[in-house]
Amino acid sequence: MSATAIDRGPWLTALARINAVDIVLWALRIGVLLVVVVGTINELIKDPYTAAQWFDFLMFGLTLGSIYAQIALGYTMVYGVLRLINFAHGDFMMCGAFAGYFVATPLENSGFLDTHPVAGMAAILAVAIVVSTTIALLTERIAYRPFRRAGGLAPLICAIGVSFFLEQTFRGMFGSDVKAYPSPSWQRSAFQFGSLQIPRVDALVIVLAVLFMGLLYLIVQRTRMGTAMRATSEDPEAAALMGIDVNKVVVFTFILGGAMAGIAGVFYAFVYKQVYFYMGFEPGVKAFGAAVLGGIGNIPGAMLGGFFLGLVESIGPSVFLDGLGIPAPYQLRDLIAFTLLIMVLIFRPQGLLGERMAKKRA
Repeated sequence: MSATAIDRGPWLTALARINAVDIVLWALRIGVLLVVVVGTINELIKDPYTAAQWFDFLMFGLTLGSIYAQIALGYTMVYGVLRLINFAHGDFMMCGAFAGYFVATPLENSGFLDTHPVAGMAAILAVAIVVSTTIALLTERIAYRPFRRAGGLAPLICAIGVSFFLEQTFRGMFGSDVKAYPSPSWQRSAFQFGSLQIPRVDALVIVLAVLFMGLLYLIVQRTRMGTAMRATSEDPEAAALMGIDVNKVVVFTFILGGAMAGIAGVFYAFVYKQVYFYMGFEPGVKAFGAAVLGGIGNIPGAMLGGFFLGLVESIGPSVFLDGLGIPAPYQLRDLIAFTLLIMVLIFRPQGLLGERMAKKRA
């Protein structure tokens, strides 16, 4: 055997191993796709649900998606400006939900929330926004700003620490028990369109969420501070040289993100009718996944990713798993949602819309 053949041996072995790994990965991807296709076909053939039930799935998916999209906006804006994954953002949502609870409960007990729903909801949302925004600003000033120029994993560990701090603080202040959120009578009714029904709470959440997200988008795209945000996202050093106060931009970013988190917290609590100290973790993780799915740093992408994840979480179990005869498929909704999220990111790692606000820096 020649020396050349001996030298090539390890390289050929390594190449064979890489090909084997690629084959296994592609087999897994094809397997997941086959499960999805077969389950969907069987479900369409069997079709155990009525049109009204499919419409209910759709409305609940849009409701969840609008909440995830609002939370995802906070993740994507902070990452776009600071390149920081703010894992405490879901807990900002929890703080807003608790603040809304302590306003909604006396309003419900006095009957004001039933007799004056617009004023009552405005008061609940206003207090939730103030509290969540204040906590977001304190977090940025006390915890994140000292780590702004720190490298490595220090900012990420700080964000995780803030998350635990907020959760345990609220646990110590208000206990670990689950508190029932007020449910006024007007939220328990529904709009009737023939055989289709839209729960009032779902309609309220979707409409207000879209309005707030549209307002945020206009602020980012049409105002001077929004232009400063986008400039800082592109290159903070160049933005500072052009006279932009980066600290003010960061503070404004946390104000917007904190406000959206407070609104999402109230909506999430009205949908699920409960609040507790750990309630921000699961929707926070899902919203972060939605932000990555849409393209981290991309504001329209965060909205799209949130709605996509909500719809898949609502409709996916019935479409993909019910046709395979899996009992209680709705209990596996998180599995379906994150499996499809991973599948999308495998084929499009930059997200559905790619990065716009947060382009890679040299």
